Amino acid sequence: MQRALTGEGPARVALLCVCLLAALLATWLLEIRPGSANAFTFSKAIWGPTYVNGVNQFPIYKRLGVSIVEEAVNWADVAPKRPRHPTDPNDPAYLWPSDIQQAVDQARRYHMQISIQIDGAPPWANGGHPWEWVPHNPMDYAAFATAAARKYPQVRLWMIWGEPNRSPNFQPLYPAPLASTTLTQKQQIAPRNYARLLDAAYGAIKQVNGKNLVIGGSTYTTGEISTWAWIKYMKLPNGHPPRMDMYAQNPFSWEDPNFSDPPTPGGPVEFSDLKRLAAWMDRYLKPGLPLFLSEFTVPTSVDQEFNFYVDMPVAVKWVRDALRLSRGWNRIYALVYDEPPESYGGLLTVAGKPKPTFFAFAQ
Repeated sequence: MQRALTGEGPARVALLCVCLLAALLATWLLEIRPGSANAFTFSKAIWGPTYVNGVNQFPIYKRLGVSIVEEAVNWADVAPKRPRHPTDPNDPAYLWPSDIQQAVDQARRYHMQISIQIDGAPPWANGGHPWEWVPHNPMDYAAFATAAARKYPQVRLWMIWGEPNRSPNFQPLYPAPLASTTLTQKQQIAPRNYARLLDAAYGAIKQVNGKNLVIGGSTYTTGEISTWAWIKYMKLPNGHPPRMDMYAQNPFSWEDPNFSDPPTPGGPVEFSDLKRLAAWMDRYLKPGLPLFLSEFTVPTSVDQEFNFYVDMPVAVKWVRDALRLSRGWNRIYALVYDEPPESYGGLLTVAGKPKPTFFAFAQ
């Protein structure tokens, strides 16, 4: 039945407008709350130890302008025996490494953040396999993530596994052609297993502290499964993508970072491909997810990790260009330089002397 308008209409409309404005303001404040990945300033970060030969490295990180230091804990090392109370960090079965607490303490002293990457599974959780094999029950991994988040309550950044699209880091994994974005049922096993781990860990870590940020993906430039295919098939049993606050990519590059370059031939995701990667993430994961560039380095001499290296002036330009592009694009949360104390691509020589790339990254 149609009702006649009354004199209360304008007042109700005004009240409704006020309520809508209040709701919009509350939503906006929620989106920029502390600890949210939706509003951030770009950060420089680094993989590196707290001490080298007894010398504290955090003053070096301070010189570099770093605000995040990455560390890793391996579940297999911390829990060689099954704990009776797996979510309790004080369970006697847990053997927490001293270097993580040292890093947390120094980060507090130097006003930095620690990011912790949780890797591996112990044999009791994965059927007696090496650490790179996934646990049979993702909730066992989630229970360890809960214990870790409780052990280090100051830590807000949590990365789930490192480079799982590489077979040395994640099993079972059945390789696919790098240029392919279509996987067989067998090849889909790895990204689907990872999705279950990531989503379970997300719920656990958020339950400890809602301000914690969970970083997923952690894919490598190439890998036995391409980043493109990994994202496309990283699905839960219900077909939905796993929950995460950021997506991590290690965009190692064989050329100068430049967003104007055409796609890298053959399927790798180099630095220059990151805007195309973001569009792919928007399609298959969640629109607007920030990128956490969890490893980047430019090798300047022969080493066992990379099949190329560049002259130092070229490396300086690549580092500067990567920083410029990262600062200039609001999708990049952090750019992580991979370990300063190594001679091949780090920012210091093995003798501890800064390279030209050190000063380029420090700008």
